[in-house]
Amino acid sequence: MKTKLTINDIARLANVSKKTVSRVINDSPRVRAETRDRIKAIIAEHDFSPDLQARALAFRRSFLVAMIYDNPSPQYVVNMQRGILDTLEDTAYQLVVRPCDRNAPRFYEAMQAFLEQQRLFGAILPPSVSEDERVAELLRAANCPYVRIASVVLDEPDRMIWTHDAHGAAQAARHIAKLGHTRIAHIRGLETFRSSHERLRGFKSGLAEHGLDLPDDMVIEGGYTFDSGVECARILLSRTDRPTAIFAGNDEMALGVYQVAREMKLRVPYDVSIVGFDDTPIASRVSPTLTTVKLPIREMGKSAAAMLLAPADAPKRTEPISFMPEIVVRESTAKPAK
Repeated sequence: MKTKLTINDIARLANVSKKTVSRVINDSPRVRAETRDRIKAIIAEHDFSPDLQARALAFRRSFLVAMIYDNPSPQYVVNMQRGILDTLEDTAYQLVVRPCDRNAPRFYEAMQAFLEQQRLFGAILPPSVSEDERVAELLRAANCPYVRIASVVLDEPDRMIWTHDAHGAAQAARHIAKLGHTRIAHIRGLETFRSSHERLRGFKSGLAEHGLDLPDDMVIEGGYTFDSGVECARILLSRTDRPTAIFAGNDEMALGVYQVAREMKLRVPYDVSIVGFDDTPIASRVSPTLTTVKLPIREMGKSAAAMLLAPADAPKRTEPISFMPEIVVRESTAKPAK
């Protein structure tokens, strides 16, 4: 009977270490293409089937990719997961979803313990965790590759996905201004989110292009949640000089404005125009359909995972991957009533 080869035999035939063979077996990107091809050819020639335990040998790490997030928008989180899973499908890697609270007293200790316990292959950091430099430092200290997704560039190009939130918010402002609105309000996101600052900055910039300003009392901080959108909208729409247009920092808060408009018997868009941000699936399903700034969240997750799995010999990026938001005009915006 033909003797079954071991991983040591494959390593000897390929003139490489057992560790390198293990990496190839586990689809690790950290093997040169020519070496990977040679090992795979030997594996195929000898009809080698690795023991299942061999899949845990690669560089003392698991094959877990973590998405570490502190984001109150459930649709954003789901879309990001789907994108990451698109890339991880048919590979040896699995996704671990790790929610967290950056305001928790022992947040950094919890992150340190998580990294030590899981020995991750890599981590994907959406906002606002991506904006936390101390989390990035913990990952670097653990020698754990990571990708940050953020509204501004915060790291090396091969660790960054840049979403240009200010650009998208400026488009929202231009659209509202061109319709003829002058009493305009903004429900911003959390102060602790860099995206909130960038969207406010971009919105003000877009209005300024049309000679409009955004008074401080027309800006209210929400929490990127439906409930916070309701709370803020009640304040804005109860004013005697209520705004004729509201730009919400995300779709969740925009839907909160819808709720209050219905309660107050205000017609969308005839009494109040509403613009959101993200273009989550609900935006095209609500009635009237929501005008919003499209950010391709699923594609962002897909690209982030692909960056983590890039071969070790892949050329270093000189620019971060960019996703440019675009406004999607639907039924929730119109010229102000006379």
